[in-house]
Amino acid sequence: MGEKKEVEVWDVLVRLFHWSLVISFFIAYFTADEENIWHIYAGYTVLALICFRLIWGFIGTRHARFIDFVYSPKTVIQYLKELLTKHPKHYLGHNPAGGWMVILLLISLFVVSVSGLKIYAIEEGKGPLADSNKISLISQSYADDDEDEEHENEEEEFWEEIHEASTNFTLLLIFLHIVGVILASKLHNENLIKSMISGKKIID
Repeated sequence: MGEKKEVEVWDVLVRLFHWSLVISFFIAYFTADEENIWHIYAGYTVLALICFRLIWGFIGTRHARFIDFVYSPKTVIQYLKELLTKHPKHYLGHNPAGGWMVILLLISLFVVSVSGLKIYAIEEGKGPLADSNKISLISQSYADDDEDEEHENEEEEFWEEIHEASTNFTLLLIFLHIVGVILASKLHNENLIKSMISGKKIID
């Protein structure tokens, strides 16, 4: 049996991104029913973090790059089958299922953020999407102010439904992510949460 050694997997920017995203999302989530600036700031932070991660996914360190952890559907299915046997192949970076979870979370959080900005634009007339209110996804002809207001209400309701649905879907993904982390930690005999804090893993 080989001597165990500690290697760095997650760079400091990946770790800062991960925990900042966790904090920002839940601040936004728990202030959603309150009209305060924290919800807006947290939403902006989530969107900024997503933009950073997209860039870092192409120019970052080895295990931060998408090419390192975005596997083909065939490989993902094979890995999930191996999970059932309790002897899955070990990956130093994200495993195939974890890699696609990262992508799904980024997409879902992007939809949450953009739909939130759209609602902010409609309700307050503020934010980067405020000028886009002239462009509507709901086709409707209207001739007077009453119909204009009705159209705006329909537009707001449309984006609120998207915002709520994408938020709930994100919560589901987070739950599955946590379950996956616990399961992978147990099967591979490693502490993935600790690794995302220290940036290091112990390998044989």
